Amino acid sequence: MKKTITPLTGDQAVAEAMRQIEPDVVAAYPITPQTEIVMTFSQFVADGRVKTEMIPVESEHSAMSACVGSAAAGARTMTATSANGLALMWEIVYIAASMRLPIVMPVVNRALSGPINIHCDHSDTMGARDSGWIQIYAENGREAYEHAILAVRIAEHNGIILPVMVCQDGFITSHSVEGVELFGDADVKRFIGEYKPGMTTLLDVDNPVTYGPIDLQDFYFEHKRQQTEAMKNAIDIIPGIMDEFNKTFSRDLKIVEEYMMDDAEAAIVVLSSTAGTAKFTVDSLRAKGIKAGLVRPCLFRPFPKKYIIKALSKVKIAAVLDRADSFSGCGGPLFSEIRSVMYESKQKPALVNYIFGLGGRDIFPANIEAVYKDMFGMLKTGKVSNQINYIGVRE
Repeated sequence: MKKTITPLTGDQAVAEAMRQIEPDVVAAYPITPQTEIVMTFSQFVADGRVKTEMIPVESEHSAMSACVGSAAAGARTMTATSANGLALMWEIVYIAASMRLPIVMPVVNRALSGPINIHCDHSDTMGARDSGWIQIYAENGREAYEHAILAVRIAEHNGIILPVMVCQDGFITSHSVEGVELFGDADVKRFIGEYKPGMTTLLDVDNPVTYGPIDLQDFYFEHKRQQTEAMKNAIDIIPGIMDEFNKTFSRDLKIVEEYMMDDAEAAIVVLSSTAGTAKFTVDSLRAKGIKAGLVRPCLFRPFPKKYIIKALSKVKIAAVLDRADSFSGCGGPLFSEIRSVMYESKQKPALVNYIFGLGGRDIFPANIEAVYKDMFGMLKTGKVSNQINYIGVRE
């Protein structure tokens, strides 16, 4: 299988994945820091490198509306967005999931206004975490590329049929150049296969259907339950698709990555690019004989409950780092999920939450080392102080 290493930004890498996927329709509107994805892909369309119908629209609400129509008609459909663009899609994001339309949408994470900010945090996709979309978070541009390809198979699987967000950190990975191993075009085409809609489409004249009718007390509840069952199916089906991807492309994608966890006493749990900084810090601490570890969930919806329990049952204490605040007074969204699932574990580590990096504020190895220092201090005293903390914020 032919592979090449190409210097690409995370946005360009995702655009290359879209080129190889060659969806039937892409409807999109530019927004920083996602713009480079649709800009690069639209050039592929203009150059005749793909046969995709590219629909430039007047807003993100229109983009997702066009995607809903396209996917309902039976076309393989993609779009991309960030932050305020995702917020403008909000109504239609829920409709896409409720209609069980397998749309794939790369999202470049950016702080959701206000005040206006164009840099990274996870407030945009965390705000949409209960919309019914599957969510995958990439550590780097290479993973963003690979997740985009993987997402097509996940979304279109007959046991799932749900839309998927493929998330990466704005500017941190979306605009940073790294070497990305591109798979052969034919190999990608073979892996994703020809799209055969598993549900009746609007264009099936022999089996006419209606999409988006009024749905009151008589059937609405059942339709919501169907979405729940699809998410339950997804957590069982995705490992098999991921295994096939790994074997096909000689990769090692995981639902939850465990780093230096075999004998760890304290662990950090974090999504996306910050995991790279945390791994560097873990290596530094290990060199000093400190038993630090890291857990990185790649899948956030459906939440990988059994994988988290398995990973965190090994440690005495864990710090969950959230790049979004839930404004609940009970910690960030990742922390709330982890604290919930660990309630069912017989071996419960002490849990502490750190909110960090809002609006793109940098987090450094020294900040992460300080979190480990806090945890080992708590282990020594036997008391968890300040369960919800903020890293690098001026008091």
